[in-house]
Amino acid sequence: MANLSPTVPDVSPRVDRTSDRPQEACGVYGVLAPGLDVANLTYFGLYALQHRGQESAGIAVFQGEQVRLHKEMGLVSQVFDRDILARLPGDLAVGHTRYSTTGSSHVCNAQPVVLMTRLGPMAMAHNGNLVNTVELGRAMAERGRSSVSSTDSELIAMLIQEAVDGGAGWPEALTRAASCCRGAYSLGIGTPAGLFALRDPHGIRPLVFGRLADMEQDGWTISSETCGLDIVGAEFHDTVAPGEMIWFRPGAREPDRRRWCEATPRLCVFEMIYFARPDSNFFEESLYSYRRRLGTILAEESPAEADLVIGVPDSGIPAAIGFADGSGVPYAEGLVKNRYVGRTFIQPSQGMREAGIRLKLNPLPDVLANQRIVVVDDSIVRGSTSRKIVKALREAGACEVHMRISSPPVKHPCYYGIDTDTQDQLVAARLPLERICRHLGVDSLAYLSQEGMLRATRQQDYPFCTACFDGQYPIPPNKEPGASKLRLESGQGPPS
Repeated sequence: MANLSPTVPDVSPRVDRTSDRPQEACGVYGVLAPGLDVANLTYFGLYALQHRGQESAGIAVFQGEQVRLHKEMGLVSQVFDRDILARLPGDLAVGHTRYSTTGSSHVCNAQPVVLMTRLGPMAMAHNGNLVNTVELGRAMAERGRSSVSSTDSELIAMLIQEAVDGGAGWPEALTRAASCCRGAYSLGIGTPAGLFALRDPHGIRPLVFGRLADMEQDGWTISSETCGLDIVGAEFHDTVAPGEMIWFRPGAREPDRRRWCEATPRLCVFEMIYFARPDSNFFEESLYSYRRRLGTILAEESPAEADLVIGVPDSGIPAAIGFADGSGVPYAEGLVKNRYVGRTFIQPSQGMREAGIRLKLNPLPDVLANQRIVVVDDSIVRGSTSRKIVKALREAGACEVHMRISSPPVKHPCYYGIDTDTQDQLVAARLPLERICRHLGVDSLAYLSQEGMLRATRQQDYPFCTACFDGQYPIPPNKEPGASKLRLESGQGPPS
């Protein structure tokens, strides 16, 4: 039987959907390392992936046929402590840190999802978003199966459970379930037979794996990003290919790799622009290097006469340094970020937000006074945060503010695991450039071209997913009336 920790009351605040930053779905982590403290390794891995989701965290640990699970709302450091980790012994662990896209913000939707099967327990962590959630939910309901949560992740786990209980082994069950899913899904799955990693045919969300060094027997780690390998000293081995399933078995020197589906790779380019950490590697280089090139190309395309270049911390800084390199205008730190502000339990009131409470960013008047400023950021979604930043820069004494964005205008919603707005709330979809410029209160505004964004990747033949910029969706979204863009409304999970 699965030994599950008691469900705790959901005392955390609702996620702030008014944020002007795109939000990632989640981070996936897994460890197979007999003889090591896999719960602690997974804790540190999730800590490295905290930027991918600050809403809930969970770890499931296998000890033979038994699985222990602990998950709660909150940051990784709030959910786990030494005592909790000490109660999670085992040789295999699967971890998850979440931001809700499909499914509301409640502890029942936290992951990993743990289900019992004919072959023993299964724990699954999912990054991404399905576009056929409603269809799958209805099919499950017609077969008399009901879900506990309101997430597409549980539906994937239920499909695997159904295949196993119908007589399939683990590899067949995983690929059979995956073939029913449309959308983005990078999965980490723990079973008594070992650890599995699986990626959707297009590989929209990232997933990598590495070998734990200095061990008498082989240990393996899977992670949404390479920074999750670095933190535990794992050596990067390879990327889980789009449409690939990898089986890490206890005692095996090498994993069993098989391609279960062939399709055109379509990695989300926003992972490279914003979501992933700058110290994570994509295409054999750090994203810091890529983001700096974005700024250099932006300076070539849209120069500005100015005295200083500043970046919006933290994600806009590499591009700002690149812009300074490309333009010859000096780089300076003009905005200071309070790095201890995260998902706090005491939230300012809406009135305080509207009054401009500076929880996260504060300008430096002695740097900005009487200066012509180029402020570089990675993206604009609604425009509300950018407008407040511009206002603060002018109040600090900047005589001109020119905004440069190191990505093209976001004009289309994402259906694959990014919580962007519906199209009528995306400022670049509603307003022409001149009106956005007036709305933000800047002297000039320019975005990086899509050609420049792709040229900076140095992957000339790689077909990235750029749907949020150009509306070219690799997987057609569900257009059924009443179906939410990204998540089922609170209290309206898949039909049961």
